[in-house]
Amino acid sequence: MIARVLLRIVIVATAAWAGLALWVQRPLASVGTLSLIFLTALLAIAALVCVRQRPRVALILYAIGTLSVCVWWWTIVPTNNRDWAPDVARQTQGVVDGDRVTLTNVRNFDWKSDTDFTPRWETRQYDLTKLRSTDMIVSYWGMSAIAHTLVSFGFEGGEQVVFSVEIRRERHESFSELGGFFKQFELSVVAADERDIVRVRTNVRDEDDYLFRVNLSPEARRSLFLAYIEQANALPVTPRFYNTVTANCTTIIYHMARRIVDGLPWDYRLLASGYLPEYLFDLGAFSGASTIEEYRARGRITDRARATTPSDDFSKAIRQGVPGIPAGG
Repeated sequence: MIARVLLRIVIVATAAWAGLALWVQRPLASVGTLSLIFLTALLAIAALVCVRQRPRVALILYAIGTLSVCVWWWTIVPTNNRDWAPDVARQTQGVVDGDRVTLTNVRNFDWKSDTDFTPRWETRQYDLTKLRSTDMIVSYWGMSAIAHTLVSFGFEGGEQVVFSVEIRRERHESFSELGGFFKQFELSVVAADERDIVRVRTNVRDEDDYLFRVNLSPEARRSLFLAYIEQANALPVTPRFYNTVTANCTTIIYHMARRIVDGLPWDYRLLASGYLPEYLFDLGAFSGASTIEEYRARGRITDRARATTPSDDFSKAIRQGVPGIPAGG
């Protein structure tokens, strides 16, 4: 009895997954894809009907359908050769020579809207002996549990560079949490100027952003910076798919940070990325305030970002009053 119930659950779950995968990927024209989904549903229904009286037949039908979808699924592989959206058209690359780092394809777009912008890709050099700070920026666009995470590294003199793990979407595509489960997007590591990658979220896309100074030792800070470069350099050689759960902006950070901090605990808030500040607060990664509520209130940069003008020092302006950051720093 229990075995039959479990078999039914597996059949339904597998059929649902296959149907969603087909819908997202759309291997054929609309009618053809709908026909494949309908055929998948028919096989699942036939298997469910056979479970009670003819479980062996049910298993055979289930195996035929599952194997067919799996063979098709394994043929979908990531690539760097697509008609990419302009903001992810290039891939950041880094060359490390001792303490000197040269980053190519650092994005510094001037955004007026999501469709009206001036593209700029720059080559920048950094001295790792002058790396002074690490800030986490969390950007919300709807639900409190879901956010995009960026990491900004600060250098002596006030220069900042932000790394963001993002979907590498095609020109006609837009972000989809569902698509992120079904190989719709490749993975991209973008290095960018804060006036580009932060401001476009607060001032253009109406997202709500929060900045937190993260306490790291100089060695850990340097290691995390180099880990981003390592990840960015790997993608042009070995492209990867973005995954909403296993390979997203937060989980990639976690896997890199594990190499720096021994015993870094896994937590559900690494998936519910909107609560990542609470996770780091519990780990003692912040300083300058006594409660997470105070960190959030003083770390909210949305209004400060929207109040800036082109002549302002954007990075300095958004950090005013943030816990753990000295005045003017």
